[in-house]
Amino acid sequence: MKIYILVFLCTFFMFLATTLGSGFIFFLKKTSTTLEKSCLGLASGIMIAASIFSLLLPSLEEKNCLFIAASFLLGGFLLWALDFFFSFQKKKKSLFFLAVTLHNIPEGMAVGLAVSLAVHSSLSFASAFALTLGIAVQNIPEGMAVSFAMLEQKKNKVIAFFYGVISGIVEPIAGIFMALLVHKLSSWMPFFLALAAGTMFYVVVDELIPSSKEENKSSGVVSFMVGFVIMMYLDVILG
Repeated sequence: MKIYILVFLCTFFMFLATTLGSGFIFFLKKTSTTLEKSCLGLASGIMIAASIFSLLLPSLEEKNCLFIAASFLLGGFLLWALDFFFSFQKKKKSLFFLAVTLHNIPEGMAVGLAVSLAVHSSLSFASAFALTLGIAVQNIPEGMAVSFAMLEQKKNKVIAFFYGVISGIVEPIAGIFMALLVHKLSSWMPFFLALAAGTMFYVVVDELIPSSKEENKSSGVVSFMVGFVIMMYLDVILG
């Protein structure tokens, strides 16, 4: 029971971050470019470091390098396929909402897996927490983006806010689902770790880093480096 409570708390924290970002629609006429780029850069640094220190390195301790490399590439390929499927329709705001919601599923699964492994002592709680923090930070501008995009279509702030909230609710669901599978698929944990790392790398390289550098905002680069150091410290020093 402890494992499910911890997974729920961590993934619910990520959901609250999305809700917080969506809530900015009631206070801002438009998104703050500097805030958005800084959040995206910080999240990128945390997630890249988390993928390396919390996911790839532990998986390499359990399985051979070729198996882990294939799992990592598969994770990236799965998100690429999802991105390709929706790319021709992303200009439609409702499908943008759907695409964001779907890509939140592997994020919830990654945290559910990390927390589960931390309970079983094969991963540090610092690593699981840092991974949760990284995703939560990037969920803030993500929630803002969904709500402001839906506002253009629905012309109602309350409805647009709830669209942003709903886009994040899949993370606790996916996290709990992953926790339920841990006992049955324990021998496949290195595969899931590398798979999660691949999905995280794809999201960061394809979406977060390019978005953090739009309009030549240096705050995104600085925030990336700060985020990487934060994660490295939490995982290597505290873990």
